[in-house]
Amino acid sequence: MHTPAHSHRPQENTAAGGPGVSPTRVPRERAGAARELLLRDGAVTLTGHANTSDALVVAAAQVIGHRLREVYPHRLRNSRDGSAVHLHADSFDLVVDIGGVPHRRRHPDEDYVLVQCVRPALHGGDSFALDAYAFVDALAATDPALHTFLHGSDVDLYGAWADLRGLPARPRVGRHVEFTRTGRRVVRRTDGAVPLHRDPDTEHIRTQLARLDDAVHGVEPSLPRFRLDEGDILVLDNYRCWHGRDGHTGERTVRILTARSADAG
Repeated sequence: MHTPAHSHRPQENTAAGGPGVSPTRVPRERAGAARELLLRDGAVTLTGHANTSDALVVAAAQVIGHRLREVYPHRLRNSRDGSAVHLHADSFDLVVDIGGVPHRRRHPDEDYVLVQCVRPALHGGDSFALDAYAFVDALAATDPALHTFLHGSDVDLYGAWADLRGLPARPRVGRHVEFTRTGRRVVRRTDGAVPLHRDPDTEHIRTQLARLDDAVHGVEPSLPRFRLDEGDILVLDNYRCWHGRDGHTGERTVRILTARSADAG
């Protein structure tokens, strides 16, 4: 038996170092309320949309509104007897050539992600999310060295995926915590991050990346779980909230759409 999604504010979990987020469920007709909840909590679940890829674009327009600038091609993800997916923020840098014309399919500064449940798993597969702003802020007291690393050390954000076709040849340099020119804070979480080539602090950076993995994996068991039902659309502030899911048995299918607003980059 799965526990249904709850509707409440993020739950503070001081032992784990940050609050979990249980997105409020909002009918698609209440777009204004969904926008307010997304701003307040960093996540919201829309109900009542058709179980189609078009619904993701409609939902993006509803919750982002006139600030919506770009949407990227939706992705269908199917898994059978899938293992757990750790907390992460969606982020990628992918440009492809179609008929001699470059087309961007993913953007490293996409600031919203929408996930629609096409087919829920028979058992397991529940989602969880973390307010990464609070998680990182707590590190200032609980782990100052890791806090300093996340704010002060450059890494190659996608270097671990360097052999993947479509990625740019030059490194994408950034820090885990940065600010956009419009003042939005970005807290990144990707398993593609590696030290820069010949960085004199390579060993230190590898150590801190491993410690970040340990800290993130350690907080996951304590986070509240919520279940996406067929057709539900989870909308996340991709700069603020990291998300993941439990392992599952049987098939589970989701559609994913990433987008950029006028406040990104």
